[in-house]
Amino acid sequence: MNYVRTAILLAGLTALFMGVGYLIGGQSGAVIALFVAGAMNLASYWNADKLVLAMHDAQEVDERTALDLVRLVRELAQHAGLPMPRVYIMNNPQPNAFATGRNPEHAAVAVTTGLLQTLSREEIAGVLAHELAHVRNHDTLTMTITATIAGAISMLAQFGMFFGGHRDNSGPGVIGTIAMMILAPIAAMLVQMAISRTREYAADELGARISGRPDALASALAKISNAAHQIENPTAERTPATAHLFIVNPLTGHGMDNLFATHPATENRIAALRQLAAEMGVGFGQRRAAPGYPAPSSANSAGRSSGPWGNVGSGGAGRGTGRGPWG
Repeated sequence: MNYVRTAILLAGLTALFMGVGYLIGGQSGAVIALFVAGAMNLASYWNADKLVLAMHDAQEVDERTALDLVRLVRELAQHAGLPMPRVYIMNNPQPNAFATGRNPEHAAVAVTTGLLQTLSREEIAGVLAHELAHVRNHDTLTMTITATIAGAISMLAQFGMFFGGHRDNSGPGVIGTIAMMILAPIAAMLVQMAISRTREYAADELGARISGRPDALASALAKISNAAHQIENPTAERTPATAHLFIVNPLTGHGMDNLFATHPATENRIAALRQLAAEMGVGFGQRRAAPGYPAPSSANSAGRSSGPWGNVGSGGAGRGTGRGPWG
């Protein structure tokens, strides 16, 4: 049902794009808008992940520079039946994370230094599992295309307002044209947000099953949400079109779970995770994996006291230093 809803919402965005094109150039404008939408989708399919990672100055890491983090991602990817994604770290104090890539074979997960410094290992595993769920569900491609079309609608509407739009007796008239060009970007924003919120619930559920710890993901969501209200994410503020990619809205001042929110309310997501834990027979605080998704081992972090990640392994960066998995 989620895939059907997403397909309907994407179709609505394309229709909006063509509608604005019609107001600008009539029937030929609508056709041109359709071809432009296709071209933008194709471009975003191949290059959007690189652009998003560059926007947030994400640096790729490996086992030499982030041993424990990369090993945890690999372990979770194996549990989810996914290829090993590329791993990136953003030097940003706000705890947050996102995934990108056109398909599981070309996926990447990115986390902030704030996330690694603030959350426990189990909570980080929950966040990473959530992002891998987006990859497995092909949400990263859907959200990228949605953002591209929504941005193009706003651009087209501004273009139409500047040049006055398409005028003939069969059209909606000057007032209707102006109204459409004002409302179309708002409608596109609402559709974009609705798609994002639909996919977040699905990723929470699958991510909790992958990690086997709904409570750890719920705890991580609460911590990240609280921090997002207090710690600014300057890069996200400069590029708000990417806000829906993060596990929690990185922008300050967002409100309740309504059409104007890029993400569901954190309280609602935690409530859904509590219900899932009951269905899985896992109490909050207990460690058990759902069938088919064995829980990640935490034996390598037991008994360590040098921070949420402890010493990051028996070799590689950070051994015995307690500086974190990025060295």
